[in-house]
Amino acid sequence: MAADGDGTGDGDLFVRPGVVIPAAEIAFSALRAGGPGGQNVNKVSSGVLLRFDIPGSSALSPAQKERVLARLASRLTKAGELLIKGVEHREQGRNLAAARERLATILAEALFLAPQRRATRPTRGSQRRRLSDKARHGERKAERRRPSGD
Repeated sequence: MAADGDGTGDGDLFVRPGVVIPAAEIAFSALRAGGPGGQNVNKVSSGVLLRFDIPGSSALSPAQKERVLARLASRLTKAGELLIKGVEHREQGRNLAAARERLATILAEALFLAPQRRATRPTRGSQRRRLSDKARHGERKAERRRPSGD
């Protein structure tokens, strides 16, 4: 979800409320994309490689950087850069926009913090139901046993 309206992918990148990555922090380079395209595929660099330096970013707080680095550790370079390849479209602009969208999604998922669970006590009615079900189950099992030889 780029903040710019033209879809070219050259503006700031909105990740989630409170986190907007400046366009200057997102570097990209062109690369040749495989797939459909006929003879053009070997001549035109329509794919993009997006680079985002997490430790050097000013858009993330130190706590957010730590969380992102921990959650995306397997996807990062040794320098802490996140690389995203965009090669699914025939036009470079669309590939860049798709890669930026994917970057925003990946960062939003990495920054997501699940709410803490608050422990609650079971209600008296639920405790009663649990115990009566347990007793009923025990009776059913007892009926299946062989009668004692008394």
